[in-house]
Amino acid sequence: MAVGRVVPVIAALVWVVVVAAGALAVFGLVTTALNRVPGRAMRLAVGGVVALLAVQAAVAAVLALTGPGVPELSTFLIYLVVSVCVLPIGWQFATAEPSRWSGAVIAAAAIGTAVAVVRLQGLWTAGV
Repeated sequence: MAVGRVVPVIAALVWVVVVAAGALAVFGLVTTALNRVPGRAMRLAVGGVVALLAVQAAVAAVLALTGPGVPELSTFLIYLVVSVCVLPIGWQFATAEPSRWSGAVIAAAAIGTAVAVVRLQGLWTAGV
């Protein structure tokens, strides 16, 4: 895959993941405002965003290791791992002892994930 075609693929994945994480954050805040604990819908939403993150991580790792170089490869790979791990850890914290604030925990994890993904994009574009 040529360098010119790689950047749009990564940029599209970034936008999809950031929008999905933002929607999940809003969903978490609405759940908190309604004084409800996360249910099946929240679990499916978290799972969907994590699936998107796993696809993005796989594509980005392969492209970073085989395609155009990323100047800070170790930092890039660490952000990839963090972006995939934050939401499952947030879900564990939110559901370990469910309360009204569980949605806020998931919202915070979703925002943290979105920030990590935007930072990944910054690292990626610095190398291309």
